[in-house]
Amino acid sequence: MSTPEEPRPRPQYGEYATPEEQRARIRRPEPAAVPQAPAPDQAPYVPHPPTPRPTTTAARPSRTADRAITLALLAYGLVTVLTAVPQLLDFAAFAEAWMEMAGIEEEFSNTAQGAQFGAIGAVVFAAGWVLTALISWRSLSRRRLTWWIPLVGAIVTFLAVSSLLTVPLLGDPAIARHFSGLGG
Repeated sequence: MSTPEEPRPRPQYGEYATPEEQRARIRRPEPAAVPQAPAPDQAPYVPHPPTPRPTTTAARPSRTADRAITLALLAYGLVTVLTAVPQLLDFAAFAEAWMEMAGIEEEFSNTAQGAQFGAIGAVVFAAGWVLTALISWRSLSRRRLTWWIPLVGAIVTFLAVSSLLTVPLLGDPAIARHFSGLGG
């Protein structure tokens, strides 16, 4: 610090000069007026603009493997639906085969309810595949990752149809006895 008797130290070059005075001494032309940014606490929030979508097909990912996997899963699902629907429409034969595999040596007798729920199950099975195919096709046309849609569609459809088929199966007296421990 300096005392009142000592003179103040001489400022270094440009220490107290304004930007205009500094440019004048350096002999550079003045740049175009640059707007001053407001203080951070006064600056309005400006969100970052979204990334633009690709405008050409060359800029978009092709997802060839995703398309192939999706179509293969949909084809497998279609074969499954086409083979399962006739079995569900003949529910008595389906129930007999199921009972034989479960080790139940009696006949399926809940045929009226079985026919009704078998038909409903066949419609749900076919509608589930159609809905899954439509959603997959829409996703593929938008070039989104799609392979998982047929898997989720198959799981949801299978759970819905299985719960429908459980009603007439468990409503049969022979199956109810078998699972309650009273039957053979």
